[in-house]
Amino acid sequence: MNALYRLAAIVLLAGFSSAAAADGPELFASLKQGGYVLVFRHTATDESQKDVYPFKFDDMSAQRQLSEKGRDMARQIGAAIREFAIPVGDVYTSRLNRGIEAGKLLSGREVKPVEALTDSSNASASGMANPTGANAKAGLAVRQLVDASPRAGTNTFLVTHKTNIADAFSKDAGDVGEGEAFVYRASTTGAATFAGRIKPADWIAKAGK
Repeated sequence: MNALYRLAAIVLLAGFSSAAAADGPELFASLKQGGYVLVFRHTATDESQKDVYPFKFDDMSAQRQLSEKGRDMARQIGAAIREFAIPVGDVYTSRLNRGIEAGKLLSGREVKPVEALTDSSNASASGMANPTGANAKAGLAVRQLVDASPRAGTNTFLVTHKTNIADAFSKDAGDVGEGEAFVYRASTTGAATFAGRIKPADWIAKAGK
């Protein structure tokens, strides 16, 4: 099993390099056709707040929340998504409020919080700062969502945490920025394929052009 997991990580890393050319106008145009899964890290948070573990999902005072900067970033990305007429289908998020709020602002719709996208570091500050990608179970749960085909003519949005992204796509993916998206092309015959990365500034820079 460990060998298979390492092989999957190698394939995913190879995908990061081979798909680099997909970043740009052609990727935005492709998203308009649907059939992609976008894995977002939630946008910026208020670092003065701390999560309480075990998580208290109905207690906002026990969770780190989006900062005003993070909310504004998510709104701007969401506005760009609507301007590009990118069809949004299912939106799955972390159960933590920062993931839920980011998902709503990005997509402009209600979201479905799921355990698979909830912070796999269990509120560990060191884990969040330097994710190792060592949680194979958490990584598999994310990849299963990535490999599920979106509804016809739409794109699926996943909003999660840096730790979960590293678990799913290797620790090298732990450099994902706040609000950045990893984009995957769905396949009817196997695993989704990596198509590119979109940073918040990419959405905003291309909007209005």
